Amino acid sequence: MTASEVVRQARRPAVTGSGRGGTTNRREAAGTLRLLPALGAALGGGLLTFLAYPGHDLWPMAPVGVAALVLAARGQSLPRAALVGFVFGAGLVTPLLSWTGVYLGPIASVPLSAAESGYYLLAGVVIAAVHRLPRGGAGGTVLRVLGTAGAWVAAEALQSRWPFGGFGWTRLVFSQADAPTAHLAALGGAPLVSFAVAAAGALLAEAVAAAVRPSPAPRRASGSVAAAAAAIGVVAVGLAVPTPVGAQEGTLDVAAVQGDVPQAGLEFNAQRRAVLDNHARGSARLADEVASGQRQSPDLVVWPENASDIDPFRAGNTDAAALIDAAALEVDAPLLLGTLVHRADGLIGNTSLLWEPGVGPTDSYVKRHPVPFAEYIPYRSFFRLITDTVDLVGTDFAAGTEPGVVPVAGTTLGVLICFEVVEDGLVADVVDGAGPGASDGARLLVVQTNNATFGYTDESVQQLAMSRVRAVETGRAVVHVSTVGVSSMIMPDGTATQRTPLFEPALLQADLPLRSSETVATWLRRHGVPLEGLLAGSGLVIGAAGLVRGARPGNGHRAQRGPATPQVRPARSEQGGGGTSSLGTRRMAGGPLRRGRRGARRCDAGAGYRSAAW
Repeated sequence: MTASEVVRQARRPAVTGSGRGGTTNRREAAGTLRLLPALGAALGGGLLTFLAYPGHDLWPMAPVGVAALVLAARGQSLPRAALVGFVFGAGLVTPLLSWTGVYLGPIASVPLSAAESGYYLLAGVVIAAVHRLPRGGAGGTVLRVLGTAGAWVAAEALQSRWPFGGFGWTRLVFSQADAPTAHLAALGGAPLVSFAVAAAGALLAEAVAAAVRPSPAPRRASGSVAAAAAAIGVVAVGLAVPTPVGAQEGTLDVAAVQGDVPQAGLEFNAQRRAVLDNHARGSARLADEVASGQRQSPDLVVWPENASDIDPFRAGNTDAAALIDAAALEVDAPLLLGTLVHRADGLIGNTSLLWEPGVGPTDSYVKRHPVPFAEYIPYRSFFRLITDTVDLVGTDFAAGTEPGVVPVAGTTLGVLICFEVVEDGLVADVVDGAGPGASDGARLLVVQTNNATFGYTDESVQQLAMSRVRAVETGRAVVHVSTVGVSSMIMPDGTATQRTPLFEPALLQADLPLRSSETVATWLRRHGVPLEGLLAGSGLVIGAAGLVRGARPGNGHRAQRGPATPQVRPARSEQGGGGTSSLGTRRMAGGPLRRGRRGARRCDAGAGYRSAAW
C-alpha cells in the first residue's frame, strides 16, 4: 500500500457500536443508564433512603439512596432526569408519609405524596446538569459533589416554603438524629446536615463510577477508594463538633403528662372531656408521687397539644377551667397546656396556655402555621368540588402572629406546637426572642403535639427525631410531649433521656439544663449569613454551568445539532505505523491534519460530525 492509499484509508471513519452514530457506546462510556434501569435505580434509591428514617433507623441508607439517584440521573437528558427524580421521590415519600392516609385513605396520602415527590424533580435535573461538566480529575469531582449537595438543599428549601408555607417533613436531616452528621446542625442548622448527607451520597456515586470506568485497574481502584473514603469522612466529621449539655443559667425541673385518649383516630376529640380528664388524672398522680417522696416537686408541668379541646374561656366551660386550675394547684406549679380558643371572628386559635395555680391564665402562644387541609382548608370551595372530606375541618384555625416565647419560673420557654418543629424559621424565632441580639430568647424548648390522629404509625417517632435535631441545632434541651406518645425529654446534644410508649398514660420528669449560649448555626443566622441560600445557590450555579456547557457545539451533548460522530479507528499502515502515514501526519473524520506524538488521538469536528468519543 502506497503512502497516499494509507492517508485515504485513514480518512474513512470506522464505526463501532450500534445505533445511530454509536450512541450506545457513548452512553456506556459515560456510564449512563438506559431509562428503565435508571428508573429502577431511582425507585430503589428512594426506598433505601426511606429506611434511614425513624421506624427503621438505618441512617447510613440515606447517602446510599442519594448515590443511587445520582447514578440514575447522570448523563440523562433533562426530561428524563426530571422523571428519574420524581420516581426517587415517590419511592421515598410514599412510604414515609403513609400515615397521612391511615384514617382518610388515598384521598389524603396520594395527592400529598405526589406533590412532595415533585420537589425531587429539581434535584434530578440539577444532578444531570452538573454531570455535564468536564471530569477534570479531583476538581471535576468536587464540582459534581458540591452541585449535587447544593441541588438537594435547593429542593428542600423550596419544599419547606411552597405552597401554603411548605411541608419539609421528608428532608434528609430528619433521618440523621442518631448519625454523626446530626452534630453538624450545631454548625449550620438543618440545611448543612442535608447538604452533608447528599454530598456523601454523591461521593459514593463517584466511587461506583470510578470502579466501573474503563481505565487501568490500579487507577480504577485508587479513584474508587478515594471517593468512598471521602464519603465516610464527610459523615464522620460531625463527631468532631462539640455539643455541650451543661447548664449555664441553672436548671428547670419539668414534668410532662401524657394523658392518652379514649380512641385513636380522627374522632379522638369527640370525647374532649375524657381527654381533659385523662390529663387531670395524670397531674393528680404526679402530685401524689411528689407527696409520697417518689418525685421531686416540679417547677413546671406541661400538657400536650389538644389536652383540653374545651375552651376554658367560654362562658359555658367553667367546669373545664376549674379542673385545669385544680390540677395546677394540686401540683403547685405553673401548667402549660394545649387548648383551643374560639375567637370573636369565628376562627379558632390552636393555643398553648400558661396557667398559674390560683391565678389562672397569664400568658399564651397561638400556633403561627396551622396545617393546610388539617387545621384550615385553603380554597375550600374549589377543593370541595374534588372531595367533600374538606368539610371534616368545620372551622378554620387562625394563624398566630407572635413567636412562642413564654416567660415562666424565672426563665424563658420557646414553645412550638406540633408540625411547627419542622420549620427552621419558627424554631429560630423562639431562640432569638424579640430579635437578633435580644436576651429574652428561649433557654428551653417545648414541643407540644398530638399524634392520636395517626394511630400506631411511625409519624410520632419521625416527629421526635425532629425535636432531637432541633436540640442540637439550638443547643437547648427540649420537652417533647404528646397526647398519646411518643413523648421524651431531650438533652441539648440530642440525646433522648426518657421515652414513652404509644397510647399509654405516662409521666416524664427531668431536671433540664437552661442554656443561653449560641451555637455556630445560631451565630451565623443572627449575623445575617444566609447559609441555606449559599448552599442551595452553589448547586444551582454549578448546575447552570453544566447546562451552558451542554448547549455548546462540539461537547457531545444532544443540544448540538447534526448527526452523531461515529467512533473512528485510524487505519494502520502496512508498516504498522498506528495510522500514521510516511509523512508523519494523521487525519481523522474529515478534520484537518494534526501533528502529534505517537499514540495521541485527536480529531476536530467537521462536515456535520460531533467530536468522536475516545
